[in-house]
Order: sequence, then structure tokens, then C-alpha cells
Amino acid sequence: MILDPSDDEGVNVRAFSLLDLSPITQNSDARQALLNSRDLARHAEQWGYTRFWMAEHHNMTGIASAATAVALGFVAEGTRSIRVAAGGVMLPNHSPLVIAEQFGTLASLYPDRVDLGLGRAPGTDGATMMALRRDQVNAANQFPQDVQELLHYFEPERPGQRVRAVPGTGLRVPVWLLGSSLYSAQLAAALGLPFAFASHFAPDMLGDALRVYRERFEPSQFLDAPYAAAGINVFAGDTDEEGRRLMTSVEQQFVALRRGTPGPLKPPMDDPEQVGSVLERQQVAHALAESAVGSKATVATWVDRFIERTEVDEVIVTGQIFDHQARLESFRIAAEVLGERIDAVEAVGS
Repeated sequence: MILDPSDDEGVNVRAFSLLDLSPITQNSDARQALLNSRDLARHAEQWGYTRFWMAEHHNMTGIASAATAVALGFVAEGTRSIRVAAGGVMLPNHSPLVIAEQFGTLASLYPDRVDLGLGRAPGTDGATMMALRRDQVNAANQFPQDVQELLHYFEPERPGQRVRAVPGTGLRVPVWLLGSSLYSAQLAAALGLPFAFASHFAPDMLGDALRVYRERFEPSQFLDAPYAAAGINVFAGDTDEEGRRLMTSVEQQFVALRRGTPGPLKPPMDDPEQVGSVLERQQVAHALAESAVGSKATVATWVDRFIERTEVDEVIVTGQIFDHQARLESFRIAAEVLGERIDAVEAVGS
């Protein structure tokens, strides 16, 4: 078993983890972004985060984690115990065997510290999809079969098996399905896999996806019961005003992406009303609806409501913040808030 959820019902968050997109900031570069990611992971390990997720995005000049397995290896080498997790690898961009070999290699080097989250979106634009040699027509439709093929490569070798993942065979690297719709929720339920919802940027179907996943879940060799995670943004500072100011960097990033002009992460703006047009601010506010913004007290109140509303087993915290020290402080505050909630749950259960 890769996870052991309890049978308790209701609000029972068990873990919190961190999603880092390794932001390339204005007037900086990818090397510094990856160094910052490893530094953040070292702090996250001390603060009690269970997993350090990194995601595959291509042709994004503000994100340094395109070669996700390589970036995770760099983070793992610089830490001791925190799990490193793909959140995720966009499987239709690759052959299942190659991903099995990559994450089998990571799992061989860092035993019991690697998780593999899979998505079926391209993680990029149409032209880049062609550069990736992705089959735009059939790739997404082939996703269920590709997931099962990948799971097969992590199983012990069978008599007569001609194709093996070396390393990878027999390692049973924990596999998650990630998504922002009902599709992956249904597939995760059918295969008995853990499921993570990308509510930090696509909140609309969060409730329905969690419900479908839990209702349709089939116990498997991986899980006896459903295990669901969901993403939130946290922009935390000493005051509510400072938290709101920090959020303007990702708002600018979303506006630029929608305009087709993506670029490095920009410094925060003192006046949030100066970010884009009124319509653009409305669109961004909708996409970032699942965000805790402000002081520790304000963030704690928001997090309590999120956990009560979703009953997730694990909260995935993210936050595109321009200044590295401010980013560290925001994630530290988030860890304090979530750690206090988990301690309270454990105290009740003891």
C-alpha cells in the first residue's frame, strides 16, 4: 500500500504539500529559479510539508521546471526526507516507458521519496505540442491505456516479459492522477489511485470531481479507500495588505498569458486595480478563486473553510511570489496554519 487513509469521516486533513513552478523572475534566469526551488524545498522539509511537487510546462519563459524529472532530481539531492513529486508529468507528451525509466531512476537514487503525478493536458500551446511530436488527435484519448502501461512497468517482472523499465521494474513508484475536470477523477476512481485536483487555477469543477472520485472509487492494490488532494494558492504576509500585494505578481502573469504574451514573473504592484482591464481582473479572480490571501489569521480562516468544504485528505499549497524571501515567508505561514490543523485532528483521534 502506498497510502493508508483512516476510516474516519468528515474533516480529517492528513497532510499538506507544496507545488513549486520554479518561477523565473524578471531580470533573473532559470538557474537562479532552480536554485531557489531547492532552497524552498529545504525549508519546506523543515516546516513539515510532505511532498514537494514540480510541474511540466513547456515554452513558458516564466517557469523553469519543463524537464520535471531532472528538476526533481536536483531538489532531491539537496534535501533529506521530503518526497519529491511530479505534479505533474503530462503523459501524452511522452512514451510511458521513458517516464517509467526516468522515475524509476529517481526512485532508485532516492528510495521511498518519489511520487509520480500524471496529467493529460499538453502543458503548452499548439505550436509547442507539434515541437514535442505530440499526436494532437489521439494522445489524450490514449491516456487511460498509457497510464495502465506505465503502472505495468513498475510491477515486478513477469515470465516472458520482453520490455522492461530499467530502472523501474518492481519499484512500484506511487502514481497519482491529476486533473481539472471529471475525466481524471473518474479514471483515478476506476484504477484505485490517489487523485489531485488543480483547483489553484481551475476551481470550477472541484466539488463535482471530488464527489465523483469518492463515489466511484474502487479499492486496489494501491489504495483501500480514496485519497484526494486539492491545490490552493497562498499569499501570506504580516498584514492583509501585504498578502494582497504579493498576489499581484501571479495576476500579472495570468493576464499576460491570456494576452498571448507570457514572460518572467513580474514584481508586485502596490495597487491591484492597475493589473489589466476590469474584464481581465474578473477573469483572473475567477481562475484564482481558491486563494488564501492576507495575514496568518486571515489565511487560517480561509483554510478552515476550504478544508470543511472539500474534506480533502491533503492540501497542496502553491504561490507564484516574486521575491524569494517573501515566498519563503508565505509558505512558512501556510505550513504553520496547516500544521496546527493536522495537530488538532491528531489530538482528537488520540
